[in-house]
Amino acid sequence: MSTARLTINLQALASNWRALDAKTDVETGAVVKADAYGLGAGPVASTLAEEGVRKFFVAVAEEGAAVREAVGAGPMICVFSGHMEGDTDLLRTHDLTPLINSPQQFQRHQQAMPDHAFGIQLDSGMNRLGLEPADWAELRSKAEALNPVVVMSHLACSDEPDHPMNRQQLQTFREMTEGVTAPRSLAATGGTFLGPEFHFEFCRPGIGIYGGMPFADAKPVVTVDLPVVQIRALEVGETVGYGNSWTARRPSRIATVTAGYADGLHRAIGGGIDTFAGDHPCPVVGRISMDLITVDVTDLPHDPDRLRILNGHQTVDDLAEAAGTIGYEILTSMGSRYSRGYVE
Repeated sequence: MSTARLTINLQALASNWRALDAKTDVETGAVVKADAYGLGAGPVASTLAEEGVRKFFVAVAEEGAAVREAVGAGPMICVFSGHMEGDTDLLRTHDLTPLINSPQQFQRHQQAMPDHAFGIQLDSGMNRLGLEPADWAELRSKAEALNPVVVMSHLACSDEPDHPMNRQQLQTFREMTEGVTAPRSLAATGGTFLGPEFHFEFCRPGIGIYGGMPFADAKPVVTVDLPVVQIRALEVGETVGYGNSWTARRPSRIATVTAGYADGLHRAIGGGIDTFAGDHPCPVVGRISMDLITVDVTDLPHDPDRLRILNGHQTVDDLAEAAGTIGYEILTSMGSRYSRGYVE
């Protein structure tokens, strides 16, 4: 193995979806945008479809086409960006459901595809996507006459259960959708944990399915193994990496492994994380560079062939915390250089 290997455990992924589904009494969909958070829309979506998922969510129409290929006819595939200019053929060919975000999109959809299913996305306070309350009030009777298949909004602070914004958005969404007959959705992963009043007719978790926070009990889905290129002996006082950022305080053995910030292992991670030889932690030392990471393996009784940086001991959220970012960014930025494998 000369390249780093990323292994995706589809059984753990399915188990996480089932666990999230069990937390509510309503239907559970799945967000598979950004190539299923970097893990492969095809294998992920087909696994979830086998589990019974019937509502999938993607960011743009092109992503929806890949998901449709994986799941076949039947399940609904909703497009968060709605009906963008140039989307008509993709929406029609792959039977995708745009979530209308503006009066302009509504008009475009009605002109181009008057008989094609659509959903409505409402802005309940996040100010990112969706119809503003005034636009919705104006459009509502026309839209409802055409039977939207879903009406949804998105929580801004659901990963902070006590944040007042959650109650505020819940109240706004209730007011905006009072009397709506279409299935409604407000909760993604974080909202699923906020309790039944946030669940409406269905929830649509994303990051929790892939093993990320705020689903603390999620099974790890991703492991990453890094091949060792070289091991060298250092004397006391010798330094490692750019900027001499680490100095040996004892005679040390340093392993250089292939992976770096070009593979989504951000330069900002620096120290404070480990790699693992089995269950034995070996600290990352020196700066992470584009293609290489240096690791202190002095305490190992043997020279390892590879070291694991993501596993059950150290999660995407641990790496994210060390880098000052979020697990979503770590997952979605793991680039194309990994050799990828799926295990059932």
